[in-house]
Amino acid sequence: MTETLTYADLLAAVVAPEGAGVEINDPATGELIGHAPQSTTADLDAAVERARTAQRDWAKLSHTERSAALNRASDAIEANASALAEMLSREQGKPIKNGPNAAFEVGGCVAWTRAAAAFEVEPEVLVDDESGRAELHWAPIGVVGGIGPWNWPMMISVWQIAPALRMGNTVVLKPSEYTPLSVLALAHVMNQALPAGVLQVLAGDGELGRAFTAHDGIDKITFTGSTATGKAIMKGAADDLKRITLELGGNDAGIVLDDADPKAIAEGLFWGAFINTGQTCAALKRLYVPDALYDAVCEELVAVAKAMPLGNGLEEQNVL
Repeated sequence: MTETLTYADLLAAVVAPEGAGVEINDPATGELIGHAPQSTTADLDAAVERARTAQRDWAKLSHTERSAALNRASDAIEANASALAEMLSREQGKPIKNGPNAAFEVGGCVAWTRAAAAFEVEPEVLVDDESGRAELHWAPIGVVGGIGPWNWPMMISVWQIAPALRMGNTVVLKPSEYTPLSVLALAHVMNQALPAGVLQVLAGDGELGRAFTAHDGIDKITFTGSTATGKAIMKGAADDLKRITLELGGNDAGIVLDDADPKAIAEGLFWGAFINTGQTCAALKRLYVPDALYDAVCEELVAVAKAMPLGNGLEEQNVL
């Protein structure tokens, strides 16, 4: 049964006991939010063992049964959207409501979980002729180890969690050390609808992340983050040929054409660079402008920027 929690309830469910863990502060105010628990490599061993045990029964469920569980998890996220958005805004700093920010991200978690639940995975006939018959069937890999980023901590975690669960895998996930409480809260809510051991989140530092990559009980690593860390993960996963999926940093360019109207395009260019307060891999990093339009484009971008309400993410008028 889904329980609707307040922000205070959710915080109490995920923080470490007083005096333990690592301080997490609101980036807008410096206020202490709480202490994030710090998992050890021994905790990882135990979590992987639980995940391997849970995976056997989870994989035995039909696709319909797993889809139903994911839809219930999505319902739980939706029922707790307000508290989750407040947690995200306080910890990560993004505005709570305006634009593609905290409430948008929580809504994305709902949508992507439902999208994964709706995947069609019926056997596909690849060959059926005089040479023989071949069918493609989908089978789980085992335990997926996820390592997430700090910029979209909840939504990108769902991208790692939901498809893996849909296919019969279990997930042990390490969030960024900058945004652990948001992801612990998300898992707490989803686990209202999931069997024990199917989804576990362990907060910790880079040492814990390296242990994920090397752990022989983890069958696949999914990672979103920097290119440098992605290279290290690829090296670490090579020893036992783990499957890996890496989503690494972008270097995205915008191009303004000769016939563009600087005033008409300025707001679009601005949000191309500053979506999610500029904390997005696909945000514009470079802008190419014809010499004849350069000054006008700069002036219009400055005008747009000056008009943007900026401040504490919990103040609903702010967009940055």
